[in-house]
Amino acid sequence: MADRITLVLEPRTTTGKKVKRLRQAGTIPVHLYGSGIASRTLQCQRPTLVRVLTLAGGNTPVTVTIEGDDDEHLAFVREVQWDPIRGDLVHVDFLRTEATQRVSAEVPITLTGDSPGARLANGMVVQQLRSVVVEALPLAMPAELVVDLSALTEPDGVVRAGDMALPEDTILISDADGVVARIEVAATEAAAEPEQETPAGEEGEEAG
Repeated sequence: MADRITLVLEPRTTTGKKVKRLRQAGTIPVHLYGSGIASRTLQCQRPTLVRVLTLAGGNTPVTVTIEGDDDEHLAFVREVQWDPIRGDLVHVDFLRTEATQRVSAEVPITLTGDSPGARLANGMVVQQLRSVVVEALPLAMPAELVVDLSALTEPDGVVRAGDMALPEDTILISDADGVVARIEVAATEAAAEPEQETPAGEEGEEAG
């Protein structure tokens, strides 16, 4: 579990077409909704919000407070909208949850170590799955899942999602048969080209 990430949001009164001017001034609309609260229309300065999005991703809970409100809300980033042309941040949704309520989230996979099977086959390890969806309590949600490649001891070995060690009380939601990593062996030599037949009449003719 990563260090606690906090975010202070401001109430937002600007809506509709006027939101465009809000964004131009560097303020991003935010929506907070979920368990135990009425949906809230909020806002935050772009640099602060981008920093929190970078730290939290989609699987680390954020402790959210709202100016003028003493309550703290445990929330996950659930939707981030970007301008398709300029790439600017447009809108962020946060899903509030209870600390005792299990949630699902997409968790990144990190490979570590060396594969004896890859060395034996003179190959390389290819990562096919970059993340999986798991279920856990919010404060126990893993920041990442680490796969030790030393388990790949055979040239034809694979690591599947179901093979990964999960933290206690964490459940895999993604397909357990999904291939996380496998060994790929490059061809060591090109296939021999078939011998070309000599067309009739091109071989040495008999002197006549």
